[in-house]
Amino acid sequence: MKDVILALTAMLVGIATLVFLSFLLSWPVMMLWNGCLVGAVDGVREVTWLQAWGIQFLCGILFNSTITKKN
Repeated sequence: MKDVILALTAMLVGIATLVFLSFLLSWPVMMLWNGCLVGAVDGVREVTWLQAWGIQFLCGILFNSTITKKN
């Protein structure tokens, strides 16, 4: 029983760490967007931290560079 609780705790800590890192890495996206695009392009508004996380997530899906080998 202790092994199951330890494994669940480790999984939850791992997931929480990944979520925290993804939000931490979205901070530069927010800073670059708000610092560069807002002043340079008409009609572009500032984004929040959550919106920057969404932009980062979407770009990760769209521009994923996974290469698959065909046999």
